[in-house]
Amino acid sequence: MDIVTPAINDYLLAHTEPADDVLRDLAEETHRELTRQSGMQISHDEGELLTMLVRLTGARQAVEVGTFTGYSSICIARGLPSDGHLLCCDVSEEYTSVARRYWERAGVTDKIELKIAPAVETLKTLPSEPYLDFAFIDADKAGYASYVAEILPRLRPGGLMALDNMLWSGDVLNPQDDDARAVADLNDALLADDRVDVVLLPVRDGVSLARKR
Repeated sequence: MDIVTPAINDYLLAHTEPADDVLRDLAEETHRELTRQSGMQISHDEGELLTMLVRLTGARQAVEVGTFTGYSSICIARGLPSDGHLLCCDVSEEYTSVARRYWERAGVTDKIELKIAPAVETLKTLPSEPYLDFAFIDADKAGYASYVAEILPRLRPGGLMALDNMLWSGDVLNPQDDDARAVADLNDALLADDRVDVVLLPVRDGVSLARKR
């Protein structure tokens, strides 16, 4: 969702670290080959925000729910140190096959582990102690609450969880379908959760940041 005028949108991108050839090519291929689904790809400014958040938190252990063709995972992996690890959870071999090619081009393959399975099943297999530094959730909206339930206990104090599409094209103001209700309910639940500090940012379609207390 663009919540600014086109001119401001262009200005915003012009004053953000520019995309390199890898990210530009990935975005172009995704929009060319997966036109209908390409809206699932994050924007470049959001990707740069993810890289900065990972660096600011000093994250070494990260998890992503919803990888698609790999734009966000490249941005997260680039923020990790050389010994960092990103677990990517997705259910599509088709989409993540594109991601694998671009991980190789970006030189981040050694940092990334991909699990093709329902994300909740993958998350349940992770160590139960709080060891994760960073998490990014950008998948099916109905599953968000379940992903948070599995990730939050595994997030270390001071760790950060970022959730995409938390404005859901503005439909959170008057939810009329299951996805909008799921997002709106989770916004309320996060605000009431005394384990985290939360801020909802008007970045693209809304990015919520939840910091573990």
